[in-house]
Amino acid sequence: MRCARAWLLLVALLTAPGVGAEEAAAPEPAAAALAPVYVIAVNGVIGPPAAEYIAGALREADEGGAQLAVLRMDTPGGLASSMHEIISTILASPVPVATYVAPAGARAASAGTYIVYASHVAAMAPGTHLGAATPVQVGGGGLPFGPDQPDGQDDDD
Repeated sequence: MRCARAWLLLVALLTAPGVGAEEAAAPEPAAAALAPVYVIAVNGVIGPPAAEYIAGALREADEGGAQLAVLRMDTPGGLASSMHEIISTILASPVPVATYVAPAGARAASAGTYIVYASHVAAMAPGTHLGAATPVQVGGGGLPFGPDQPDGQDDDD
């Protein structure tokens, strides 16, 4: 039920037209009674500081009575251990978490992809992307196939 409300709220926030200055000065009574939405900026590498920051922000959102926490994300990825901590925090959060990859040109790559998957709601601004990074071999050395084979021949020959 909370996730459904979070989804509807996020859709409303993302599709709402801009508000003029006169309208912003006098909010409607129903809008004033709504619980707050916390926006948590997640920019840069996923590491221990990011995991601690997100955990603290989600605790604060819960203590503040938030109806939704939005992770506004732009990350190239990071450490698997920190990603795991963040996913565990999201899954244990009493406040629904929506991850919004933004602004245009932002990404949720590698560890960021899995954080998006763990969120209750996932949304992306136009011109953003997510996906796993390509694994690379650290320390050099040849691949077990291709022109780096000892005989210099591809497997296809």
